[in-house]
Amino acid sequence: MFTSRRAFLGFVSSSSALAALPSAVRGAMGKPAVADLRLRIEQCVLEIAKGVSISTVAYNGQVPGPLLRLKRGKPVSIDVTNATNRDDLVHWHGLHTDPLNDGAVEEGSLLIKPGATLRYNLTPEPSGTRWYHSHAMAMDDLTASGYSGQFGFLLIDGAPDPGHYDHEVNLAIHHWSGHFVPMVETIRHDSQNVPQTSGSDVGYKYATINAHMLGFGEPIRVRQGQRVLFRLLNASGTENVVLSLPGHRFRIVAMDGNPVPIPQSVETIALSVAERVDAIVEMNSPGIWVLGSTLKAAREIGLGVVIEYANKTGDPLWRDPQDENWDYGIFAAKTTAPEPEETFVLTIRDAGVLNGSKFDTWTINGDAWPDVKPLMVKAGKRYRILFRNASGDQHPMHLHRHSFEVTRVGEEKLSGLVKDVVNVLPLQELAVDFVADNPGDSLLHCHQQLHMDYGFMQLVKYAG
Repeated sequence: MFTSRRAFLGFVSSSSALAALPSAVRGAMGKPAVADLRLRIEQCVLEIAKGVSISTVAYNGQVPGPLLRLKRGKPVSIDVTNATNRDDLVHWHGLHTDPLNDGAVEEGSLLIKPGATLRYNLTPEPSGTRWYHSHAMAMDDLTASGYSGQFGFLLIDGAPDPGHYDHEVNLAIHHWSGHFVPMVETIRHDSQNVPQTSGSDVGYKYATINAHMLGFGEPIRVRQGQRVLFRLLNASGTENVVLSLPGHRFRIVAMDGNPVPIPQSVETIALSVAERVDAIVEMNSPGIWVLGSTLKAAREIGLGVVIEYANKTGDPLWRDPQDENWDYGIFAAKTTAPEPEETFVLTIRDAGVLNGSKFDTWTINGDAWPDVKPLMVKAGKRYRILFRNASGDQHPMHLHRHSFEVTRVGEEKLSGLVKDVVNVLPLQELAVDFVADNPGDSLLHCHQQLHMDYGFMQLVKYAG
């Protein structure tokens, strides 16, 4: 058994791992023809504000990476060249692809060595707002992988029509210049809040929406009476966010690319790491506004973008929204979901600093990756995962190569809300159901880079 994620990565990237692949698979990895698309992982300098430049790694030298718009069910090949000095790979987040092409070494995907090119062969499914990003580990390098500029929108056409709109805007949130800060958890025990300090967490100096801090770059220009489709992506390494646009409401039509059963209009949107929301906004409040974080401190480090109506001038305005709890339940049906074949109960805990690490180790049922027991499933069966968060942190849980249905939040039973990331709040119980309809190893993990790198991963394996 490997003792660390680093050891596991090294094993999978070795020549012996490639040689062990079936000859048909190795043959498919050849490059007999020109790929449909090409991405290059390369160093770039990003000017996020006047006098503020970030040296990072990105796709094709831009942040976000190139918008990839694909047709559902139409095969596509993408050549990815690694022009950096460290191993990397690309995860096609939300696609129901095979383990080799998914972009996670824990499933058997290959790392791309420095100077090498790897071809990914994808048949995009399902439709909707997906995204792509690095799935390499970062450990204590707060410039790598999820902390870097390696992310981009992946839109799969063929989704149900979100309704008439005049303009579409894709906005990706990211945090930059990470640094170590003391971690303080507050956990409720016997009706008392008990602060606990251990290890370190990650703080950030800057935040951007797309490539710029608030007040820099071009504003989003709109006209009164327009209906604008906003696609919002939280591409941060570790930070969940809450957003608002004063004077306007967001009509939520899809989450993680999937239409919601009950579209709702809300004043604020909560996005945990890796979540996406599609929202229609009626432009009916002329002026110059800030679409940004509801936290003043977050806006001050850049988390916002200016919305500018035609023929309006002046300084951008912000107005605090009314308190509004973000609740998955308001977008879901209230009928009870079908009973699963089996329920896996996963208890999440912080094990504290182990083996001299800067950061805490996270466990599922007492085990930290790679010393975990896989969740065994049978093809075609329905399964439930009950997350029990015994920690004081939020955890955006992501299941690779499958979508799942949110079936319980606390004591509330739900159905119909299909996602691929779900945020489990401190001390909360939350259940999701999935159908084992895509054989092969599938990674389940917290999408906070810090938690994933330090133990918070699990595998779903198909029996037989």
